[in-house]
Amino acid sequence: MSKEIILVVDVVSNEKGVSKEIIFDALESAIASATKKRFNNEIEVRAHIDRQTGNYRAFRRWQVVEDSHLELLKTQISLTEALEQNPNISVGEWTEEPIESVSFDRIGAQTAKQVIVQKIREAERAQIVEAYKERQGDLVSGVVKRVERGNVILDLGGNAEALIAREELIPREAVRPGDRLRGYLQNVRSEPRGPQLFLSRTTPALLIKLFNMEVPEIGEDFLEIVGAARDPGLRAKIAVKSKDPRIDPIGACVGMRGSRVQAISNELAGERVDIIVFNDNPAQFVMNAMAPAEVVSIIVDEETHSMDVAVREDQLSQAIGRNGQNVRLASQLTGWVLNVMTDKQASEKHEQEAQTVLKTFMAELEIDEDIANILVQEGFSSLEEVAYVPLNEMLEIEEFDETLVKELRTRAKDALLTRAIASEEKLDEAGPSEDLRAVAGMDDKWAQALASRGIISRDDLADQSVEDLMAFEGMDEVQAGKLIMAARASWFVEEQP
Repeated sequence: MSKEIILVVDVVSNEKGVSKEIIFDALESAIASATKKRFNNEIEVRAHIDRQTGNYRAFRRWQVVEDSHLELLKTQISLTEALEQNPNISVGEWTEEPIESVSFDRIGAQTAKQVIVQKIREAERAQIVEAYKERQGDLVSGVVKRVERGNVILDLGGNAEALIAREELIPREAVRPGDRLRGYLQNVRSEPRGPQLFLSRTTPALLIKLFNMEVPEIGEDFLEIVGAARDPGLRAKIAVKSKDPRIDPIGACVGMRGSRVQAISNELAGERVDIIVFNDNPAQFVMNAMAPAEVVSIIVDEETHSMDVAVREDQLSQAIGRNGQNVRLASQLTGWVLNVMTDKQASEKHEQEAQTVLKTFMAELEIDEDIANILVQEGFSSLEEVAYVPLNEMLEIEEFDETLVKELRTRAKDALLTRAIASEEKLDEAGPSEDLRAVAGMDDKWAQALASRGIISRDDLADQSVEDLMAFEGMDEVQAGKLIMAARASWFVEEQP
């Protein structure tokens, strides 16, 4: 039987491409499992196979525990007794003695097969993870093996399978078994069952990888892709910039007669791709990203990280796009919130905002309309700007002298201080509402504490997170969760007829 063991190891290792050590481990597990069954699985057993001769032995094992923790006499041994056998042993280690093992030819065929197959499967899956974990973020190509509930299983070869989840597939893309598909390797996870490789065909990263493949100038570092945004299967925008002034980024990406961009579009089920020239100036970048619509003017709001984009009235629908597609992609690509409007609407909005600022300056700074107008025309839009813009910048205004500038700055700071004091007083005066007090688990102490931080009503509490409430001294995670869920209970109560 020893020779047969060596033969089995050689054959299975060659057929499955798994190391011999893994097969030996599987056989040892099978022998140990069969031996334990002979003792009704009440003892611990270790089996060892000699890697050279194939001879095998079994050992009964006991784990060393503190004398006071000895509970399972058949699998544990006290430290005192173990030290009598081996003076160097310690708690947590094992002591063992030879035991008669079952004969290899008498191991239950089904048990042995299950153990060996399981070990081999685990080894194969570990090999797949090891082979692909360094390729995470790359493009992977395979053949559609099957489609299950809208999810696609790809055969990548070498026993490797990848999953493209339904939500990661391009909508309305026809996929049939036998088709060759390419996807972006988004995740590699060691799972006990099922696919371990997860691909996406909707991520913008796939579009970027395809351009890297199709446009040699990108690989040669003459062009750089800055970002991409997609409406999978319909339209996409990709931002590129040239590192060499002699190279046209759009022409290089489009290719001769559109060959390069057309190949990418075909790969993405006909997705139309707009190539946008990146610009370090955010406003100019947004103007480029709004193509094919032409932007008349842009107003940038740094505080809200948004821009008002004005276009001609006859181009408004084109700028917005079908179902807001064009402006949505431009917003995703640039990272700015874009408010698209006609040039007439933009003028009216700007005039309205200017009038609001004008009235604020006149009231808060106690100045006449002429001085307020000058501030608005010079681009001042808040009291904070008047109070804290560098003195020399305000002195550059032709109509202002140093005395006037210092007086305006002083008045602005006083107005801001008055606002802050009024806001704090209002907050201090605001007590908890009755519906907040009525929340299950709420007491007066917590109601007052919450109100002191501006959480006055039940809806205010419902909008908080557990982390927000744990900032209060004495509030633990469980209590915070219960209070928030109690406040949100009304959200889930359906109106009765």
